[in-house]
Amino acid sequence: MNVIKQTSAGGIVFKKFQILNSKFQIQWLVCQHSQHGGWVFPKGFVGDNDPGESAETAALRETREEGGVTAKIINKQPITVNYSYLWKNQQIQKTVHYFLMEYISGDPKDHDWEMSDAKFVSEKEVVDILTYQSDKDAFRQALKLFKF
Repeated sequence: MNVIKQTSAGGIVFKKFQILNSKFQIQWLVCQHSQHGGWVFPKGFVGDNDPGESAETAALRETREEGGVTAKIINKQPITVNYSYLWKNQQIQKTVHYFLMEYISGDPKDHDWEMSDAKFVSEKEVVDILTYQSDKDAFRQALKLFKF
């Protein structure tokens, strides 16, 4: 069986909503993939259009494309997850570098065709809605980095 190694980058994006006086609610961006229907964080290939693209640039680009929002990286240390799957009789070994990001602007409804839905949800909803264990693990790591 042919083995293909792939590297992707993406964002675990939070948004602060002011609810009362100085109290805030935090919500997190999740996306539903058009092809397999799973709920994920926005991510995509590093260097698919620009061979010199950095993981950070790819993560910001994919967050804009798949999540419909502009965000800023607030922790330069990526959360890295690895997994593998079969696709067209090939073994894909995937490494994903997620960056903790804060929402700046945009609307998740402005996502591209790769996603059928994108929205902000509560921390509890993130854990319940994510389809893949690797994303759940990345989210738990992001929460350890999250300081608000």
